[in-house]
Order: sequence, then structure tokens, then C-alpha cells
Amino acid sequence: MSLTLRTALGCTEAVIDDDGGLKRFYLIADILKTDLDVAFTDKEDDFDAINWNFSFGKHLLTLCYSIYNGVSLFPTRLNEASRRANEAVVELANVLEGKLMSIDMRKTA
Repeated sequence: MSLTLRTALGCTEAVIDDDGGLKRFYLIADILKTDLDVAFTDKEDDFDAINWNFSFGKHLLTLCYSIYNGVSLFPTRLNEASRRANEAVVELANVLEGKLMSIDMRKTA
């Protein structure tokens, strides 16, 4: 797992785990809910992708699972995302990366 930032969607997308499966997606969703007190406001589950929207501060973000791209995080408004929403993605992705690394290290110890 390594955090990758990209802008192909017209906003900042943080790929949290490009090999992540559904189990990893639900682990990240649980970290958001439990540790960061996030409430998911809209959940869209499709055949090959899951998109769950939530507020982080004043920003609307999306946690995404795709069978093609793994687990990522991006502003829900994509091309219309503000600079601060893009910064929020990076900030939150770094927090999640730290928490995931801690969990992974406990599993291997």
C-alpha cells in the first residue's frame, strides 16, 4: 500500500490502496466512521464500484472502491471542487495512510 495522488478526474484523487479489495474499503470506511466521526450521507453500490459520500469539515468527499483502481478518495464535486476540498482530500488521505500502516504493522507483528 502506498498513497498516490493524481488529477485525471479534474480534481485531486488520493489512491489509498490500488490493490485494495472490498475488505480494505470497509476497513477504511470503519476508520472514517469510528475514529474520525464521519457519517456517510449517500451510498451508491454498483457491480464494479462503490461510492460513499460524506462531509469532512466543510467539504463533501467520496470514498470509492473500484475493482479496477482499488480504494480512493476524492471531492464529490470532481471538476467543480475547490482548492480547499482538494487539500482536504490530501490531508485526510495522509491520516488514513498512517492509521492503515499502524493496523498493518500490528497484523505482521
